[in-house]
Amino acid sequence: MLEKVVPPSHPHVSQSHNPRIPVFKNVESFSRKLVPEKRTSKCRLTGLCEETQDDDALKVGIIGGGHLGKQLAHTLLQFVPIPAENLRISTRRPETLDEFKKLGIQCFYQNASLVGWANVVFLCCLPSQLPNICVEIQTRLGKDCIVYSFVSAIPVSRLKLLLNHTNILRPQYQCAEDLAHIWGANKEITAALQDPVIIQATCPYNPAGGISLNIKWLEGMFYALLNFCTAKDMPHSQVLRHLSELFPSQHLKACKKDEASPLKFQAQDFVSKIYAKNLSQKRPFPLFDLTAVQLKETPFSQYLSNSTTFQDRFTHLYYDSFGISLTKEQEEPEVSTGSPSQ
Repeated sequence: MLEKVVPPSHPHVSQSHNPRIPVFKNVESFSRKLVPEKRTSKCRLTGLCEETQDDDALKVGIIGGGHLGKQLAHTLLQFVPIPAENLRISTRRPETLDEFKKLGIQCFYQNASLVGWANVVFLCCLPSQLPNICVEIQTRLGKDCIVYSFVSAIPVSRLKLLLNHTNILRPQYQCAEDLAHIWGANKEITAALQDPVIIQATCPYNPAGGISLNIKWLEGMFYALLNFCTAKDMPHSQVLRHLSELFPSQHLKACKKDEASPLKFQAQDFVSKIYAKNLSQKRPFPLFDLTAVQLKETPFSQYLSNSTTFQDRFTHLYYDSFGISLTKEQEEPEVSTGSPSQ
């Protein structure tokens, strides 16, 4: 079943916890911090704040209302949080989702309509249902709509063909051999994400939890964020500035004064040096092919691997987003052989 938290080769592991959700929560929160400034600037210039608000809002659609779709909806509502009016669910049995309807969430069975409205779509369907769903929605997908697939049996290269779309994210797992100690057994996702042990286990730079995500997935999430901002016509210099400032702002109290300066992302951390050199300050980043990002090396690949400063700041941001403090042992950085040029 799709709802399992590990690949199908391990069917006896609990379905209750999904390590993909916390990291999406953090990267999605970046977009919530970036977009409001664009909206505020537009309001000052045009006075059209009310008219532009809906266009700039993050609108999330879920295709599939089974166990996984329901837990995903609960998680987005509780931990991001997504306003109910910005979340919609399309399922063959909308009558089973009364609990969400009471919260003000629209639930229906219109996949194409959902995709035409949303700028982030989660596929929570069965593998056998996916081909027909792709036929339904592919002509309604905007090029900047991010499709996040929980259908583990279908590789991202196949999804690209089925959807005729490149803005796709699909996680890949690495599982420990000793499945008897997998964290999160028999817990609902919302309960699991309040457990400090599970938060530690799901942190991308702490693969000791039993099930970990390929770091290429985290890379894809950052490029997805850039695509989200590009779709809003945000200058790349503004995106880099906000992204740089975000990390220390979450944990300045945990840093020594001389270590509390912001990270300084540069354009060449995400694009080639030649492209970055010719990129004017007011131009957005290009729209990146997320399927290629997950399959090939990118400029950000080296940055993620080599920058211990980024790894430390991201870990603090991750823990802080769940209201959890790092222990002294957890705060000690690992030795790195190098760091990217800044």
